[in-house]
Amino acid sequence: MGTFHSDKGELHGITVVVETTGKRVYVGRCDEETGAGIVLLDVDYHDDGADGKSTSDYLRFAARYGIYKKHDRVALPRAEIRKVTPLGKLSAR
Repeated sequence: MGTFHSDKGELHGITVVVETTGKRVYVGRCDEETGAGIVLLDVDYHDDGADGKSTSDYLRFAARYGIYKKHDRVALPRAEIRKVTPLGKLSAR
Protein backbone atom coordinates (compact mmCIF):
# COMPACT_ATOMS: atom_id res chain seq x y z
CA MET A 1 0.00 0.00 0.00
CA GLY A 2 1.30 3.50 -0.83
CA THR A 3 1.51 6.45 1.48
CA PHE A 4 -1.67 8.37 2.14
CA HIS A 5 -1.69 11.74 0.43
CA SER A 6 -5.17 12.22 -0.95
CA ASP A 7 -3.98 14.95 -3.30
CA LYS A 8 -1.28 12.78 -4.95
CA GLY A 9 -3.37 9.88 -6.29
CA GLU A 10 -3.81 6.27 -5.21
CA LEU A 11 -0.43 5.12 -6.61
CA HIS A 12 1.61 7.69 -4.66
CA GLY A 13 4.72 6.02 -3.23
CA ILE A 14 4.31 2.79 -5.21
CA THR A 15 6.86 1.65 -7.81
CA VAL A 16 5.05 1.48 -11.13
CA VAL A 17 5.64 0.52 -14.75
CA VAL A 18 4.52 3.12 -17.26
CA GLU A 19 4.06 1.81 -20.79
CA THR A 20 4.16 4.60 -23.35
CA THR A 21 2.69 4.97 -26.81
CA GLY A 22 6.22 4.40 -28.19
CA LYS A 23 8.77 1.64 -27.52
CA ARG A 24 9.89 3.05 -24.15
CA VAL A 25 8.77 1.78 -20.77
CA TYR A 26 9.53 3.60 -17.50
CA VAL A 27 9.85 2.16 -13.99
CA GLY A 28 9.85 4.49 -11.01
CA ARG A 29 8.19 5.48 -7.77
CA CYS A 30 4.93 7.31 -8.44
CA ASP A 31 4.96 10.77 -6.91
CA GLU A 32 1.77 12.11 -8.41
CA GLU A 33 -0.80 11.06 -10.99
CA THR A 34 -3.30 13.57 -12.34
CA GLY A 35 -5.42 14.02 -15.43
CA ALA A 36 -2.44 15.82 -16.98
CA GLY A 37 -0.04 12.89 -16.53
CA ILE A 38 2.25 11.19 -14.05
CA VAL A 39 5.41 12.20 -12.18
CA LEU A 40 7.89 9.44 -11.31
CA LEU A 41 10.87 9.59 -8.97
CA ASP A 42 14.08 7.48 -9.06
CA VAL A 43 13.37 6.38 -12.62
CA ASP A 44 14.83 3.85 -15.03
CA TYR A 45 13.65 3.29 -18.59
CA HIS A 46 14.04 0.70 -21.31
CA ASP A 47 13.52 0.82 -25.06
CA ASP A 48 12.28 -2.47 -26.49
CA GLY A 49 15.19 -4.36 -28.04
CA ALA A 50 17.90 -2.21 -26.42
CA ASP A 51 20.92 -4.21 -25.31
CA GLY A 52 19.32 -7.26 -26.92
CA LYS A 53 16.56 -7.37 -24.26
CA SER A 54 12.86 -7.33 -24.89
CA THR A 55 10.62 -5.21 -22.72
CA SER A 56 9.28 -8.36 -21.04
CA ASP A 57 12.86 -9.48 -20.21
CA TYR A 58 13.64 -6.06 -18.76
CA LEU A 59 10.46 -5.99 -16.65
CA ARG A 60 11.01 -9.54 -15.40
CA PHE A 61 14.50 -8.49 -14.22
CA ALA A 62 13.15 -5.26 -12.67
CA ALA A 63 10.42 -7.14 -10.80
CA ARG A 64 12.94 -9.59 -9.39
CA TYR A 65 15.99 -7.40 -8.66
CA GLY A 66 14.88 -3.77 -8.92
CA ILE A 67 16.13 -1.05 -11.24
CA TYR A 68 19.18 1.14 -11.79
CA LYS A 69 18.11 4.76 -11.44
CA LYS A 70 18.85 6.89 -14.52
CA HIS A 71 16.81 9.97 -13.57
CA ASP A 72 15.75 11.61 -10.31
CA ARG A 73 12.42 12.77 -11.74
CA VAL A 74 10.45 12.22 -14.95
CA ALA A 75 7.11 13.84 -15.83
CA LEU A 76 5.11 12.09 -18.54
CA PRO A 77 2.10 13.74 -20.20
CA ARG A 78 -1.14 11.72 -20.29
CA ALA A 79 -1.06 11.64 -24.12
CA GLU A 80 2.12 9.51 -24.02
CA ILE A 81 0.87 7.03 -21.41
CA ARG A 82 -0.65 3.77 -22.58
CA LYS A 83 -0.80 1.87 -19.27
CA VAL A 84 0.33 2.22 -15.62
CA THR A 85 0.83 -0.95 -13.55
CA PRO A 86 2.33 -1.42 -10.08
CA LEU A 87 5.64 -3.29 -10.50
CA GLY A 88 4.64 -5.68 -7.72
CA LYS A 89 1.77 -7.00 -9.86
CA LEU A 90 4.21 -8.31 -12.48
CA SER A 91 5.62 -11.79 -12.21
CA ALA A 92 9.34 -11.99 -11.38
CA ARG A 93 9.72 -15.44 -12.93
